[in-house]
Amino acid sequence: MKPAAPAVREFHYRVRHGAAGHVPGAHRSRRGEAGLEFRGHVPLTQAPDTRRIDVHASLRDAFGQWQVRVFSERKAVAVVVIADLSASMGYRGVRRKLDVLADFTQAAAESAWRAGDSFGFIGCDERLRRDWLLPPTRRRGLGGLLAQRLRRLDPQGSAIGLAEAARALPHRRALVFLVSDFHLPIADLETVLGGLAHHEVVPVMVWDRQEFDPPPQRPDPAGRPRKRRADAGLGAAGAARALARRPGRAARRVAGAVPPASLDPLVLDDGYRADAVSAHFVQG
Repeated sequence: MKPAAPAVREFHYRVRHGAAGHVPGAHRSRRGEAGLEFRGHVPLTQAPDTRRIDVHASLRDAFGQWQVRVFSERKAVAVVVIADLSASMGYRGVRRKLDVLADFTQAAAESAWRAGDSFGFIGCDERLRRDWLLPPTRRRGLGGLLAQRLRRLDPQGSAIGLAEAARALPHRRALVFLVSDFHLPIADLETVLGGLAHHEVVPVMVWDRQEFDPPPQRPDPAGRPRKRRADAGLGAAGAARALARRPGRAARRVAGAVPPASLDPLVLDDGYRADAVSAHFVQG
């Protein structure tokens, strides 16, 4: 019997532009006629329900048509995690990046189930990995199974396969979490995010503080600080590249490439924390 995946706290999320599906759920939408949120008036011929006739609006109508109140219904969305499974995600500092990805995936799956949404997963390295493809489903418990597999994974190759992920997404607009350390050229990043422009994308940047803040140097026996060989060959260009990869600047770089219908990047440089993810949606 396989051991159960460790429990993780769920987070709260929302879609900014309204749900576009037909399945009842927890998100605001511009669909339906008999919900609870007033949307406006339409002619009786478009919404044939005489119980919702608005007499005052009908008297004001320039064409003399009966006007009916319509109310938006709450709808469900598909929540999809697109995961970077390239070699750089195997980095282990304070935490292993894949462990953070596993925690986030499990939490996203449980959060979607609680909200009545479907959950899907797409894993990519140098290609779209069919063995890491889970179409959106409302089955519970799959997030924990994915998390177990992710913790055992030995990642290989580059992340160029993320550009193919859009082909595996549902046709209707979904809430997409693009989870990566984003160590890829800006041109490739723009290609990846451009392919996701139809959806509401949240870039989730998984980093480790030791990537950007190396431990202090130890002095040699004479009391003088040791020189790292990497420093000697760094040069001005290398130093500029290292500075550009720091979390704040890299987050702004990703923010400049995300589609207009997306939220700002979410930076996880201290492991997965449910409160931080929930706060990101409130602030965004």
